[in-house]
Amino acid sequence: MIKRTFVLPGLLIVLTIVGLLLLGFWQLERADEKRAIEHAIVLASLNSAQLVTQTDTLIQKEYYQVLLEGRYDNDKQFIYDNQIVNGNAGYYVLTPFILDNKTVILVNRGFVPWYGSREKLVDIAVSEAKVSIQVRLIKPKERIKFKQNNSTTFPMLIQSLNIERLSHLLDYQLIAMLAQLDVKSDNGFYRQWQPFYGSVDKHLGYALQWFLMAFILSFIAIRLWIKNTKN
Repeated sequence: MIKRTFVLPGLLIVLTIVGLLLLGFWQLERADEKRAIEHAIVLASLNSAQLVTQTDTLIQKEYYQVLLEGRYDNDKQFIYDNQIVNGNAGYYVLTPFILDNKTVILVNRGFVPWYGSREKLVDIAVSEAKVSIQVRLIKPKERIKFKQNNSTTFPMLIQSLNIERLSHLLDYQLIAMLAQLDVKSDNGFYRQWQPFYGSVDKHLGYALQWFLMAFILSFIAIRLWIKNTKN
């Protein structure tokens, strides 16, 4: 017969085991998500860059290299701060690109180090003549939310990619994609776009870790239960 003093600890052990198992299955789900992203990137890399003119098509071209025709808006640029590239602190230069169909997408023209001083920006001016550019499309992610910048002066310092907020500041609707300017295209800064290296193995390792902890705790719980019933 199980002693009453073992009921509460036993319940806590069971709940802990269930929690560990749930964490393990969650890590397996994350691994599947990363595996799907890797597959999408490989599929996109098999296609050469083609001219895209329709907004709906752009939304479906995540990770693809595409050609865009239009012009830059030199008067409304963003300085995307708090970036680290090759160990150097700096910023990305984000410039609106107005397509021929009048829709607008933000182009990341590359990285610029602060060089130890945040008092002066490099010259980010760009021609507004019609051009054709090659870019890689990604979906912007607002990983951290900061206090909104109420400034209306451009170039504007930002610390987060909120497309809705940036559209409001620009006074026109942005396409919900970010275009990374190809290293061979003109009017850019330092560009060494890192390919996506999935962390599938990392998630599988975490899952194994949680499952092992659940197994060990289950083994201990069974031993304690047997010992408790014998006594």
